[in-house]
Amino acid sequence: MIANKDKQRINRQIKSPQVLLIDHENNNRGLTDTREALQLAKDVGLDLVVVSERKDAPVAKILDYGKHQYQQKKRQRQSSKPTLKEVKLRPNVGESDYSLRINRAVEWLSKGDSVKFQVRLRGREHQHRDRATELLERVVSDLGEVGKVQSFDRRALVVQIVPS
Repeated sequence: MIANKDKQRINRQIKSPQVLLIDHENNNRGLTDTREALQLAKDVGLDLVVVSERKDAPVAKILDYGKHQYQQKKRQRQSSKPTLKEVKLRPNVGESDYSLRINRAVEWLSKGDSVKFQVRLRGREHQHRDRATELLERVVSDLGEVGKVQSFDRRALVVQIVPS
């Protein structure tokens, strides 16, 4: 039988005569016969799972295999999720501040995260909404090479950019 590289060997699939055993309470039991380890796992109603392959003896742990698989898939989904980074601007943002935020957004987009730019208006700035939309259009044109616009809300002054 050829063991699958991404599949862990459990219970009777373990062919090694001895394993380094970690029991269900995370105690290191040391080098143990595989039959004895299987019996211990059976007694507590859990599975014997190889967690690390070694040349002399594999490391095996007594645990609930179904729960272990679920947690691994959950961790994998969590790590592969792209995150949403948020950048808040003012309509009269300084040139150095603007370039710093654009550079950071380029970093985030190249890592695979999406970026949301939001322009905040206060007081009399509401009379010059056109300046805020011009700023967002400038952001879109500056990030055109690394990302594409997912949504552009001129009313809320929000633009969301995803990696291209």
